[in-house]
Amino acid sequence: MAKITAKEFIDSLKEMTILEIKELIDAMKTEFGIDPSAVSAAPAQQVVEEEEQGPKEFDVVLTSVGQSKVAVIKVVREITGLGLIEAKKLVDEAPKAIKEKVKETEAKELAQKLTEAGATVELK
Repeated sequence: MAKITAKEFIDSLKEMTILEIKELIDAMKTEFGIDPSAVSAAPAQQVVEEEEQGPKEFDVVLTSVGQSKVAVIKVVREITGLGLIEAKKLVDEAPKAIKEKVKETEAKELAQKLTEAGATVELK
């Protein structure tokens, strides 16, 4: 039997009626023991489940410095590894993301450190 390319297969599908395509799918189920429509439905279901669980990564956003700006700058330096001037600039630009796309547990730890230093933080 001659092997056909994917393009040739798709071109032949374009010429078929819906009924003929359904018969082809049924024949594939019988011959190969698979449901071609289930192959594309499985990833879609996985995406829906992930959306229902909520985001996996968060941005830690400094919304307000609070009363103790120096303490907040120290924590920002610790978290980001920035120098004193860069950390101060970042704090002065609040509201500003301090860390982006971090796991939930890390984001909560960072938010707690910043809150303890006197800052107001949001996880987005």
